[in-house]
Order: sequence, then C-alpha cells, then structure tokens
Amino acid sequence: MELNTIKPAAGSKHARRRVGRGIGSGLGKTAGRGHKGQKSRSGGYHKVGFEGGQMPLQRRLPKRGFKSHLLKFNAEVTLTALEKLGLPEVDLLTLKQAGLVGELAKVVKVVKTGALTKAVKLTGIGATAGAKAAIEAAGGTLA
Repeated sequence: MELNTIKPAAGSKHARRRVGRGIGSGLGKTAGRGHKGQKSRSGGYHKVGFEGGQMPLQRRLPKRGFKSHLLKFNAEVTLTALEKLGLPEVDLLTLKQAGLVGELAKVVKVVKTGALTKAVKLTGIGATAGAKAAIEAAGGTLA
C-alpha cells in the first residue's frame, strides 16, 4: 500500500449536488427553489422563528419560572454519601476534598436519603429534620 493509492471507502463520499446546470440535469432553471417568493431569491431569507409577520410562537407563549443565580452556592449531601465517606468529623472542606460538593458551594445541607450507621459529627453543615433525627439516632451530632 502506498500513500498515493489510498482512497476512501466505497460509498462514503458523495458528489455535491450541482444545481442550475441545464434542463438535462433535472435541476436547471429555478435550481430546486420553486417560483418566486423570498426563498427563491439570492440573499433573501428570514431569521429563525420568523412566521411571516405573525406573532411567533416563542412570543405567544407565557414566560414561566425563575432560576435563582444563588443556587450554584448551595449543595446537598445524602446520608448514603456520609456513610460511604466514613469520617468521624465532617465539615465543608472535607466534603469539597472528597468531591461530594462543588468548589463553589458555601451552604451545604444533609438530606435524608439512605441510611446512616456510623456516628458522624457535622460542623458548619445544615440538615433537614429527618436527616437530623437519623444522624442523632446513629450517635452523631450537629454543630
């Protein structure tokens, strides 16, 4: 095999459609653009979502919802994650180092998902009512 004999696999390349090249090609005269109208003209088209002057769909529908920009500073940790972590004392820094919360997180809360058997002391971390009960039942504390 030589570099000058390498060819692409059969059927992997297709010839470009050559429009406006006479009657025999089947794409002569209007070149597949139909007759008249904005779409038949060169350089004539409209922006995405334009509906010919009718009020476009994205403006007819009501605006809904709200996403707080402060959410990126909040994080959640499950009881299962604390169980796997297996540390006797947990704070924000240890959670970041373990990769359980993002680097931007400032407020962390423990949620009651899964179960906890080990005693864990939480410092500077919040917990939901159910999670707090589960932590205290396992012999842990919240500070």
